[in-house]
Amino acid sequence: MKKIVVISNFQSVSIQHQSVLEKLFDENVEIIPLSVEQHIFKEPIDADILLISLYSIYVGVQEYVQPHTKVIVLSTTITVQQYEMIREIPIHNSVLLVNYSPEMTLETLAMFRQIGLTDYDFIPVYPGKLNIPKVDYAVTPGESDKVPAYVKNVIDIGHRTLSISTISDVAVELGKEAILNTAPFISYFNELKKPSNAVSVLLGKANNIESRFFKLLNYIDEGILFTNNEGIIFAINSKAREVLNLSESCIGENIGSLLPNDFILQAIHSQQGIDQQLIQLKERHIAFKSSPVWTAGEVTSILMTFNRFEEKEETQHRLRAQILGKGHRAKYHFEDILGTSSAIEKTKTIAQKMAMSRASVLITGESGTGKELFAQAIHNSSDRRDYQFVAINCATIPESLLESELFGYDEGAFSGARKGGKIGLFELAHKGTIFLDEIGEMPIHLQSRLLRVLQEREVMRVGGDTIIHVDVRIIAATNQNLKKLMGNHQFRTDLYYRLNVLTLNIPPLRNREEDISLIFNKFKSQISAHYELTKEALHFLMCFRWEGNVRALRNSAEYFSYLGKELIELDDIKSYLEGDDPNFEQGNSPTLLTNREFILKTIFLSRKQFKRIGRRTIFESANQQHLYITESEIRRELSTLEKDGLVISLKGRGGTVLSDAGLDYCINNFNK
Repeated sequence: MKKIVVISNFQSVSIQHQSVLEKLFDENVEIIPLSVEQHIFKEPIDADILLISLYSIYVGVQEYVQPHTKVIVLSTTITVQQYEMIREIPIHNSVLLVNYSPEMTLETLAMFRQIGLTDYDFIPVYPGKLNIPKVDYAVTPGESDKVPAYVKNVIDIGHRTLSISTISDVAVELGKEAILNTAPFISYFNELKKPSNAVSVLLGKANNIESRFFKLLNYIDEGILFTNNEGIIFAINSKAREVLNLSESCIGENIGSLLPNDFILQAIHSQQGIDQQLIQLKERHIAFKSSPVWTAGEVTSILMTFNRFEEKEETQHRLRAQILGKGHRAKYHFEDILGTSSAIEKTKTIAQKMAMSRASVLITGESGTGKELFAQAIHNSSDRRDYQFVAINCATIPESLLESELFGYDEGAFSGARKGGKIGLFELAHKGTIFLDEIGEMPIHLQSRLLRVLQEREVMRVGGDTIIHVDVRIIAATNQNLKKLMGNHQFRTDLYYRLNVLTLNIPPLRNREEDISLIFNKFKSQISAHYELTKEALHFLMCFRWEGNVRALRNSAEYFSYLGKELIELDDIKSYLEGDDPNFEQGNSPTLLTNREFILKTIFLSRKQFKRIGRRTIFESANQQHLYITESEIRRELSTLEKDGLVISLKGRGGTVLSDAGLDYCINNFNK
């Protein structure tokens, strides 16, 4: 008996996937649902197929996976019924898309766009997400408890279901492709909301509408040709005839004789799929791809696609824009950068000149000064403005995933890799701009790969052997001293000078005092706040050091709106910025405790409550107490504290605890 083990984060989701698989496969297949929330994995996982919902789950259990087990990272979709529930929302509305993690939220967003839900401005929301706008609608796949309380209309569509591609992958691995022609599979297929990829839809129904299928191929804007196992053409659409300059009389002819090409012959003789290749036919550059068509466990025909390379490039540009979505494109221009001070005007003038160049830009400045704002404005003022702006924070993505995110990976690059591989962010940014925020956090081994991109404009996917040319402009940003990192051998000298062709330093808010009132009033307008400040309150606001810069100023504007007062007085501001917060000392202007002291004290207080604490909880505590410190700064400080023997970092999700020396320090300094 074949065995499938399903692992997701939640048991209810695994049970739902189990139910779907049991309806499609016969009793000779055992399906076992497991979950991260209910199981502790300490024993070998005995399965023919391990079906997991996220690659991060695989990382946690990979040591227990047996060599013979096939690992499949499942993909999900929604049913027509779930789709219609969403469609009840009036179009062109902003809608919160709520899920339990950033990864799952963005995956759901990508799936929504793939199935045609493009008439809404979906806003990703997940636990820990800050500055969530107030809108009337929210959609969630079974996570309604994470929807903000103020949302008036919550559409909970329930858990997503397994996609056809996942079902097909499982069937192939089990040697049970015959189920793809059974009534239960066809019924399940008809219940799903299909992607707009007409080819996949037509192929799924070809067994029932074969005669209509070939006629409908002519309505597809992709060159499609079918041959039998010997290479004899039995179907071709008008687009393929146009691209290949063939007539209708080519039906019944051998494609190898009409179009002699090594890749075409390889597709027929090997009966294996050939990924996208650029070939030359009749003095034309053609994008070619092939895939065997299986019926009842045997290859019965070969599907080939042909497109002019120039058209494919334009299509890829449009698809990249759709994949990235509106929320990931550059939306800010120089006129969106507020301020009339000489410091900010000078910075904007320099940045506008940099936009005209094609050289790399290194943006420096403290956290919260608006480095990404300037990066987007530079992109939108450059000749790349019509192409994508891809932003990635090098500090927020785990080191183990950052390489594959940036460079992509080929199928089979590592256990659990997505079937067909994955395009990297450098490829997505082709012809456009890639913004590498917190570049100082990039691991040293990836810096050498980035250097090659800068020098050669070439990338190679993880596990691949093909050089891919990319035309991309790199804008990097950091709030660290890169020269100091170079001295500590944490940042490559050659990379620094490659990035540092054009340097732009963003002034902190305390150096542009005359802009504070203007920016504060703009934030008030954005949140429709109607309060005013007394003269004393405004003076204090303008004299404050604003360690968190513009980001901290925005938080203040929003906080005062919740006080329900028409006039904000000096005491109101002091109670927010000073008050009883133990992280501020008394004086004319508040002074923060050091990050090191704050982190130690937070861990110490958590210990008193018999709780373990992690980096994310420390970050949230800092936000609540108006201490502006990034997660990357917390990680660096924890690393230093561990080297100094004051804390101990536990494996997995154990968090960080005080050592004996750290406990003594906290008792002497914080327990008075």
